[in-house]
Amino acid sequence: MLGQSLSPELVYEALRQGRGESLNVPGGKLMLVLNAQGAGPEWVANVHQWVLRAVTAVSAYFGRFPVDRAGLLIRAVPGSGVRGGVSYGFDSSAVKVDVGIESQPSDLRDDWVLTHEFVHLGFPSLRRQHVWIEEGSATYVEPIARVQAGQLSATRMWQDVFADLPKGLPAPGDNGLDNTHTWARTYWGGALFCLLADVELRRETEGRHGLQTALRAIRDNSRGNVAFWTIEQTLAIGDGATGRPVLMNLYRKMAPTAMDVDLAGLMAQLGVHGAPGKAVELDDSAPLASVRRAITSVR
Repeated sequence: MLGQSLSPELVYEALRQGRGESLNVPGGKLMLVLNAQGAGPEWVANVHQWVLRAVTAVSAYFGRFPVDRAGLLIRAVPGSGVRGGVSYGFDSSAVKVDVGIESQPSDLRDDWVLTHEFVHLGFPSLRRQHVWIEEGSATYVEPIARVQAGQLSATRMWQDVFADLPKGLPAPGDNGLDNTHTWARTYWGGALFCLLADVELRRETEGRHGLQTALRAIRDNSRGNVAFWTIEQTLAIGDGATGRPVLMNLYRKMAPTAMDVDLAGLMAQLGVHGAPGKAVELDDSAPLASVRRAITSVR
């Protein structure tokens, strides 16, 4: 039924029973099932192009699609725009996204939701206590992937990071990422962890490695979100790939208790200058400007 919520079991059933299109994606297959009741051919074509853009973006970051096989269920719902998505890693990797039946190309062109959900596919499932790194890594990687795919400018990406990342800073009474499960700390606190790790890795390895190296290794070893791992196992694989214990050391600082971060100072070091509500300027003479550029460069 149009707009009806679905349980994970029903999502998997819809993927098994639906008439799908098998898409060849870099390094794998994506079964696309459209529940397009009431939608016309233009909606179908627009959604198809949107899917391909998200595939291109996530494949740019990981060097291939995150998993060998996945299912994608897209449902037409009332209204316009992308209405939210969710990823699953039970017996197989799957994503469900609702898209407004009145959506125009402009509603989908700059969307981030599907790329975010695809990023989840490449990360193992952890205990609920550690959901901040699952959501935080997807929040952090999604715009970088779109920059690497030529779908978003680096200036726009850093402008959004400049505006949104302060939401991830600890508030009074915060008990660390493992113990404070607000929306802001889960998504943007996790993204802050990822940025700090990325910057430190690129500094320590003189640009040879970054968080991208670690996440690719985690994907390769886990085979994606169908694996259920401990966070220690996950971070150890990432640290092993970079040759630096950056992820585990940062986890020990940020997970059990609040850690102060001079975010304004870090942005200045990276050469990201701006003010709330205004466009940022990128300064290539800043001390860590090369790190900033490396984060979004194609590898």
